[in-house]
Amino acid sequence: MKNLALICIVLIINCFQSRPSLKGTWEFAGGIYNGKKEGAPTDYKMQRHYTDLGYQAFVLEKGYKAQKYETGTYFFKGDTCVDTETFSSEESKILNIPIHYLYTLKNDTLTLKGTLPTGMRVEEYWKKVK
Repeated sequence: MKNLALICIVLIINCFQSRPSLKGTWEFAGGIYNGKKEGAPTDYKMQRHYTDLGYQAFVLEKGYKAQKYETGTYFFKGDTCVDTETFSSEESKILNIPIHYLYTLKNDTLTLKGTLPTGMRVEEYWKKVK
């Protein structure tokens, strides 16, 4: 009986916990690729506009119209964010392949850390702008 009560309590708590959401606009702030640190580009900005289940990514360069370069879907599973690129304006080796990233959300920063199917280890930082 105690086990049943404990299971019910855990289920009730899980039902009321809010699921993470990336909803909003996030700007690329740099990353680490195979151990090499790279800052955000200075000539343009890269932004992702997230909804509850997907995103569209744009390059923003002063004096030019925003260019969409990627779209995708995502969902959370425990401490993992599963991201699937569904469109890329350039040739892509990860199109329609789910990528599992360990993620952290701290204040206004999203960190995605994982290994691409090509073997590249990535850790990217995205700052929430709205």
